Amino acid sequence: MDIYLDNAATTRVCPEAADIAYKVMTEQFGNPSSTHARGREAKTLLDSARREISLCLGCQPKELAFTSCGSEADNWALLSGAWAASAKGGHVISSMAEHDAVRKSLDELERRGYEVTRLAPDESGAVPVQAVLDALRPDTVLVSLMLVNNETGAVTDVAGVARALKKAGSKALLHCDAVQGFLKVPFTVKSLGADMVTISGHKIHAPKGIGALYIRSGLHLRPLILGGSQEDGRRAGTEAMPNICAFGEAAHLGRSLMAESVQRMAELRSYAVRRLQDENPGLLVIGGGAPHILCISLPGYRSEVLMNFLEARGISVSKSSACKKGGRSHVLEAMGLPAPVIDGALRLGLSRYTTQAELDEFCLCLREARLGLAHS
Repeated sequence: MDIYLDNAATTRVCPEAADIAYKVMTEQFGNPSSTHARGREAKTLLDSARREISLCLGCQPKELAFTSCGSEADNWALLSGAWAASAKGGHVISSMAEHDAVRKSLDELERRGYEVTRLAPDESGAVPVQAVLDALRPDTVLVSLMLVNNETGAVTDVAGVARALKKAGSKALLHCDAVQGFLKVPFTVKSLGADMVTISGHKIHAPKGIGALYIRSGLHLRPLILGGSQEDGRRAGTEAMPNICAFGEAAHLGRSLMAESVQRMAELRSYAVRRLQDENPGLLVIGGGAPHILCISLPGYRSEVLMNFLEARGISVSKSSACKKGGRSHVLEAMGLPAPVIDGALRLGLSRYTTQAELDEFCLCLREARLGLAHS
């Protein structure tokens, strides 16, 4: 048995994306900066992938820059975004529930002399719009908030934050880490109102090692990587063409299947919640909002022990972000949850490939684990 329920950490590469990556590696392997026929062929592929992903975001292709991953895009947005607006002040607003790629970028900004306000999420795991407004100052130059929390699935009203910033007359740039929200919750860069948006390929059935940053037209970000003039001079380095083309293909498929897959994941999530709560007295559901992430807790049971029991039966889940490498969840701590709830938490990540039979097996095994541990 092999049941993979950790799709918030990464997804399996879909066959269509794998096929195009292999073809680009072995047949259409030109450098898109070369001017000969193979180079021009590669440039056409690069433009096509950029166009497909731009369609998903509702932006112009020229507003999209490819990166090596979501973490690089987050680093770039915060470090260069704060610098781009630094003439207007030195205050940054974010939250205590962000991904480590943002959290550690905030630490670096502090080392560079910026003042950072980290907001606590509310009981749902989202960051309230009013909290951002309350923290806003005349010298605020950047606000960075994730759309969908990678551990709880909580959805922050980033569009509401954008409207509030505009109404307040703030000149602060708005960055959104939409890695978990991309093709999972409906949005465009226009509907979000963000100046910068981070996305990543391996969360939508493309390979690892490819991400992108939407940069609003007219906003100049200082490059993090210097060298050639790739990505319109914004990011040096020969483009990772197999991954980029696979990202484009996965985005094309994801957009065409989004309505169907989101509805199906939401139904499966609701089904799992009902069954888990019926079969496990005291089980808590933490956060929620996104269709593909389910965070639960069995207070009094250690998540590591539960995970080991499940893994022995071929079921893969996690207890927090994969980037934490098993460490305690800073997100659940930021929500102010009691230690027994945090220590008993498990995260399930669904995908369009997840089946009800897999969730049935998970529910059965979790119940067996709970009963077995209760009598041990």
